[in-house]
Amino acid sequence: METIIEGVDYGPIACLVGRWKGQKGMDVSPEPGDGIERTPFHEVMTFDAIGDVTNAQKETLAVVRYHQVVSKQVNDEVFHDQVGYWLYDKSEQRVIHTLSIPRAVSVIAGGQATVENEKTILKVSAELGHADWGIIQSPFMRDNASTQSFSMEMIVHGDHMHYRESTILSIYGNQAFDHRDKSELQRL
Repeated sequence: METIIEGVDYGPIACLVGRWKGQKGMDVSPEPGDGIERTPFHEVMTFDAIGDVTNAQKETLAVVRYHQVVSKQVNDEVFHDQVGYWLYDKSEQRVIHTLSIPRAVSVIAGGQATVENEKTILKVSAELGHADWGIIQSPFMRDNASTQSFSMEMIVHGDHMHYRESTILSIYGNQAFDHRDKSELQRL
């Protein structure tokens, strides 16, 4: 496991720190017309504890930076690369997930964490136009493949992680395609 910085209260996001690998992912994405593509994938996610930050001398956030690389099982072609942060706001008992993908889309999702039977459950969401937890995208993406909402549930139990996420897209004439991803990973 990677090093947790002493004196920083990472709360529920401390369980993320380390390098994770998964072989059981499934991506359900849109194809032109009414098509749906199902792509089995494998992935590596790396989470690094980088300390905390203080905003306006009032808010302190514990910070875990991450990088996710997703490859097709059939040919090892990388088809998704994502970077961002998981943040923990102890005073508000809130988790925040920021992510950016190289399609000119970024998300700031907020939510809660719970711990049940030694499992940490992180749930976050964002919506286009939401005042607090929103989505920003380039003009091309807005006009051709607009992200309308994002939600994610990640469950960590010891060295096992699984997640489900849903990204509602307006694409190929479909105003509400549910682009879904799910995966299981093990800490290396």
